Amino acid sequence: MNILNIYSGQLINLFAALVLLIAFAMLAQRRVLSLINLFALQGLLLAASTALVAWSSDQHHLYYSAALTLVLKVLFLPWLLHRLIRKLNVKWDIETLINIPTTMLLGLALVVFSFNLAGPISEIAGTITRSTLGIAIASVLLSFLMMITRSKAVPQVIGFLAMENGLFFAAVTATYGMPMVVELGIALDILVGMIIMGIFFFQIRATFDSLELKHMEKLRED
Repeated sequence: MNILNIYSGQLINLFAALVLLIAFAMLAQRRVLSLINLFALQGLLLAASTALVAWSSDQHHLYYSAALTLVLKVLFLPWLLHRLIRKLNVKWDIETLINIPTTMLLGLALVVFSFNLAGPISEIAGTITRSTLGIAIASVLLSFLMMITRSKAVPQVIGFLAMENGLFFAAVTATYGMPMVVELGIALDILVGMIIMGIFFFQIRATFDSLELKHMEKLRED
């Protein structure tokens, strides 16, 4: 028997653990360039794990999902984000609303909560990836925590994209993915959203000479 047949479950668990580790690294990251690179690496692991699940479970539609993830989240979106921050000339450290040690402790609490939440669901799931559902939920919550603890617009957008990674991983874990038409619709929404956010960033920078979201709050108050 092929060795990959024997150890496919272990490899999937390894990829899932690395996805969670990168989510923690993104939560603690202070540099925008490093944050984008971590997002691309997370997308690569997600694409690899999806392809492995497709091979192990004979769910051939997941190959298309893995290819779409590779093109969109490993190649195109990181390239677009790098180009965007070069145009905006933002390579600064990321300012956090909560200090990093406290944020990491909150992240650990979210991981514990995620595994407790996923436990009953994993017991009744029939997929080979059911043991990674807790990691998928934790990745979503960690990405959401990263969004709400950042004060600048670019890291919040990256947090949103990472949260979508976690949701996709949860879908693969629980039900072997979403229908292809749904995934294509989500991919299109992400592309359009990134274009709009790029224009939005330039408008904020041109108006306030900064990407701090507090300026938008002042504008709303006025």
